[in-house]
Amino acid sequence: MRYVLGLVAVLAVALGVAGIVYGEADDSPGLQLLAGLLVIGAIAIGVRIARRSR
Repeated sequence: MRYVLGLVAVLAVALGVAGIVYGEADDSPGLQLLAGLLVIGAIAIGVRIARRSR
């Protein structure tokens, strides 16, 4: 289960980075904000998983 959550966090970071890049090209500050929040949330989940696994 821990590996599945880790994979979901990595995919969320990848999706967030893609959203930031697309928002930059499209000049969309709202998309960049949502993608940034997605990346921050995914990193927080990844850190939480890593701390619980100890």
